Amino acid sequence: MTRRWPMPAGLGLAALLLLAPGEGEAQLAVSMNDNKLVLENGRTRVVRDAPPDTLSVIDLGANPPAVRAEINVPASVVGPPTSVAVSPDERLALVTANQRPDPADPGKLVPGNTMAVVDLAATPPRVLATLPTGLGPAGVSINRAGTLALVANRAEGTVSVFRIHGQEVTPAGKIEIGPVASEVSHVAFLPDGRHALVTRYGDHSINVLRIEGDKVTKTDREITTGVRPYGLAVTPDGHWAVVANIGRGTGDADTVSLLDLRREPWRVVDTISVGQTPEGIMTAPDSRHVAVTVMNGSNKPAGSPFHGPGLVRMLRIGDGKLSLVGEARVGTWSQGAAFSPDGRTLLVGNMVERDISVLRVAEDGKLTDTGTRLRVGGGSAALRTAERAAAR
Repeated sequence: MTRRWPMPAGLGLAALLLLAPGEGEAQLAVSMNDNKLVLENGRTRVVRDAPPDTLSVIDLGANPPAVRAEINVPASVVGPPTSVAVSPDERLALVTANQRPDPADPGKLVPGNTMAVVDLAATPPRVLATLPTGLGPAGVSINRAGTLALVANRAEGTVSVFRIHGQEVTPAGKIEIGPVASEVSHVAFLPDGRHALVTRYGDHSINVLRIEGDKVTKTDREITTGVRPYGLAVTPDGHWAVVANIGRGTGDADTVSLLDLRREPWRVVDTISVGQTPEGIMTAPDSRHVAVTVMNGSNKPAGSPFHGPGLVRMLRIGDGKLSLVGEARVGTWSQGAAFSPDGRTLLVGNMVERDISVLRVAEDGKLTDTGTRLRVGGGSAALRTAERAAAR
């Protein structure tokens, strides 16, 4: 089912937000919601004949933020919570589906191989195309120019390349990154658009890609991270990257690593312990703060000695070091994190509660739970806003 909402004739969602009283440009966030997997006392269960997955469009310019639209789009909680990307002009969203129901047995899931292209400016938003990817598409990113997209194919060891022209998205080949066992999970552009970084969950490293136009090549630079690097984000000023090392899920404290991109060869210069299973990670518009969602054992059975409440932690980047400056409780099996353009609002997606926590961010990085929860049509598995230039 698609939600609809009152809107003046002839106006799309983006146009409506532009006309919102007292607001400037549109400020959209997109949540990708999975209905195929649920968590029951620390164990995931496949929902047989599940309702369709959904994509929710959130107005960050409203106070409090509000869900403005929701449509059916195939999605997946498997893979980093960056499996949706928004174009810089906020007119397109790209959504990968890492898993899909097995046609031979709807009670099982198999690797997906598609990406949906969604028109966010339409009323309501609509799927424009479904494109082939590699096997198990996971993290996806769009460059700042809005002309190129990259998709990490987790079950294939490749990255797919897509050209973007207006609302037309077309495949432009694939790059071999490593063996299937490398489990490439996310790929992120640097702000200059000439390089990208790819996490290799299976062998604890990051590859550097070189980009010339729509030609993408793998360089020989391989950066060693912590255990099982998963999510990855680059600061808007291009000086730093952060990677969430998700670990083995055995109750031990896991880590976030800081990469210095100011001088070559790029390298890890600091690593900080953040707690169990840092699932989602995102840099703030000020290029000084980093939000990381930490499962903290919330995904473990209630009787487990490692069970705890879900958390989001705020880190600060200073003098080549990471430090903890803020923390707040969120939901269970929490996934993605996304900042508003001014950096003062943080969204965190909660799978079990099927909602999104809305937090306020102080200038020093301290977090305050506003108490607002945005209900979405499924477990919030990924969150994203448009990649923007560094705040001045």
